[in-house]
Amino acid sequence: MKVRQTFLSGIILGIIGIVLFSSKAVLIKLAYQYNIDALSMLQLRMLFSFPFYIVIAYLYRNEEKEDIQRQDYLWLIFFGFVGYYLASYFDFIGLTYIKASLERIILFIYPTIVLLFNKWFLKKVITNKQKLAIIITYVGIIITFASEVSVSGSETYLGGLFVFLSAVTYAAYLMGSGWLIPKFGVMRFTAYAMIVCSICVFVHFSIFSEVDIFSFPWQVYALGLCIAIFATVIPSFLVSISIKLISSSNFAIVAGIGPISTIILAVIFLNESLTTIQIIGTVVVILGILLVSKKKRKKKRQD
Repeated sequence: MKVRQTFLSGIILGIIGIVLFSSKAVLIKLAYQYNIDALSMLQLRMLFSFPFYIVIAYLYRNEEKEDIQRQDYLWLIFFGFVGYYLASYFDFIGLTYIKASLERIILFIYPTIVLLFNKWFLKKVITNKQKLAIIITYVGIIITFASEVSVSGSETYLGGLFVFLSAVTYAAYLMGSGWLIPKFGVMRFTAYAMIVCSICVFVHFSIFSEVDIFSFPWQVYALGLCIAIFATVIPSFLVSISIKLISSSNFAIVAGIGPISTIILAVIFLNESLTTIQIIGTVVVILGILLVSKKKRKKKRQD
């Protein structure tokens, strides 16, 4: 009974975390209506979230599970740069060109990229069923994307490219950071990686931006605060706790609600809409990812 309650709690926390994460794209699109650029929006996000991660890093400073070497810190800096800074920056730029719902659908393909990275760099075998799942996923992306291009124009290609790069960099982070998390502990690793991301954003903004960060309407700062707390800090730890309670493979199934929740939020708050063809493409993408996750879960059970 206790195991069942723990599993149910993990699912509920995972769903809340995914829905909050999904709200990020919608909140960013709302902020873009006030003519703020992607880098400034990212700067505000990290300015508001940075203090939280400093406090969390301090509270969990003794969480390490294994001996940590100097190179482990170097790898942590690298993955914080790639998996959080680059992934976030590419995502924020992409959202200046495409709809929030399409952004979430493209980002959702990262499990297939992890499989491909494992094949290319770690020489792990991709089964025929996993290959089929990857093909199904990308067919869904093509269906959804092609339909959007016909509606929104050629800028959709550029936005889609940046969001795809975000998915690639995040997948690289997931593939490479797994062996570091047991050393640092989930909370400590997440806090450290986000601190690295924040510093990268602060340096990037100070060097390349000429925008006065205090020149925007109050609504922009309110949205930035919401993005930092409700779409960054809180869900990042809810997801970590959920994965700990139900395992990453089960969480991958729960994550399937991500595109759906983004679409619903985008319809409510941004008046976005999807064509029938795009809805079909979205369903195909979700089915492909769930198939990938299902095969990964079966393989883990066999191991």
